[in-house]
Amino acid sequence: MEYQTNPMRGIRGAITVERDNANEIATATLLLFETMIEKNQLEPDDITAVFITVTHDLKSTFPARAIREIEKYRFLPIMCAQEIPVEGAIERCIRLMVIAFCPQIRHEAIHHVYLREAQNLRLDLRGE
Repeated sequence: MEYQTNPMRGIRGAITVERDNANEIATATLLLFETMIEKNQLEPDDITAVFITVTHDLKSTFPARAIREIEKYRFLPIMCAQEIPVEGAIERCIRLMVIAFCPQIRHEAIHHVYLREAQNLRLDLRGE
């Protein structure tokens, strides 16, 4: 058995949707996930788990379902949870934490991805 020698990292990302709609949530989740994978040059075997949170106003579907429908990620451990409903926080937001073995060694080399209205959430982590 071959073991990964690259360090494990958490890669953050977030995206917003216009409304609580299952198709819109699925499309946004896939856009965010695929952008995170591409920007960090990850292969399916690099990813060990994905943790997803949604704001309290998104209830029409589990975002994880969209990722699991892709055959190469069908058995990837994915967990969904509800974000803490802090007053004044961004609305209709999906957040991902992709935990992966990364070819980049330094934290500075990780590309965190924030799309749509979520672009202003963590300017310090954007990696741009």
